[in-house]
Amino acid sequence: MNSIGLVTITHDPNGRYIDLFIKHLTYITKLYGEIYLTISNQSSKAWKRALKVDPQINFKTIPKQGAAHARREAVTFGLSGKCEYFHYIDLDRLLTWCERYPEELRGIVSKIPGRPYTILGRTERAFLTHPEDWVETERITNKICSLELKKEVDITAGSSAFSRECAKRIAIKSKSDMTDAEWPMIVYRIMKQPIHYLEVEGLEYWEEANSMTRKVSEGEKWVGRLKLALIISESAITTGKGEA
Repeated sequence: MNSIGLVTITHDPNGRYIDLFIKHLTYITKLYGEIYLTISNQSSKAWKRALKVDPQINFKTIPKQGAAHARREAVTFGLSGKCEYFHYIDLDRLLTWCERYPEELRGIVSKIPGRPYTILGRTERAFLTHPEDWVETERITNKICSLELKKEVDITAGSSAFSRECAKRIAIKSKSDMTDAEWPMIVYRIMKQPIHYLEVEGLEYWEEANSMTRKVSEGEKWVGRLKLALIISESAITTGKGEA
C-alpha cells in the first residue's frame, strides 16, 4: 500500500473546483494511498455527489471557521487512517499542480518518505505569477520565517509534507490563526526535528483556480494580505519557544 496520504481542504460555495477535481481524480487517487478532505458546510451541495464517486475519498463537512481550523481538522482526519506520511495542500493548489505540472507532483510525492517535515515552496518564477499584493507581503513573511529557521524558505505556498509522528504533534499543539509557519515551528522547536525544503513550479498562481472568490477593493486586498503576513510572521517567532 502507498504509505502517503493526501490531506486537503476546500471552501467552495459555487462549486468552482468540481469539474477540475473530477478531471484529475483518477490521477490523484493513483498518487496517494489515502485521501482525506474537509469541506466547509457552506460549499456547494454538488460536492457531496462528486465526492461519492470514489470510495478512496474520505471526506467530512465542517463548519466554516477559517483555513487554520480546516487544516487542523484535516490533519486529525488523516490520522484516522494508516498512512505513515502525509502531503498537506490546499485543494485549489493541488488542482493547479495537477493541471500544469503533474509529473513534477509525482516526483515530489515520491520524495516525501524519510523526512520528518518538508516545506514545499515556489521557485522564483512560480512565486512571481501571483498578484502583486501577495508577492510583496509574502516576501516579508518569508524573510522572517527564513531567519527563524536559519534557512531560506517560501513558507506561504499552501503545501507541506510530514510524518505521522509530526502530524500527531501538530494535531495537539496547533492553535494559531494561521498554520503556515506554526506547523514547521512545532516540528523544529518542540520536536527538535530538521525542516527540509523543496521548491517547485507547480505551486504557481492560476487565476481560474487560485484567485479570490469574493469581490473586494484593491486597498482591502492589500490590508488583508498585510494582516495575514503579520499573523504568520508572529507565529514563526513565538511558536514553541520555551517548550519541549
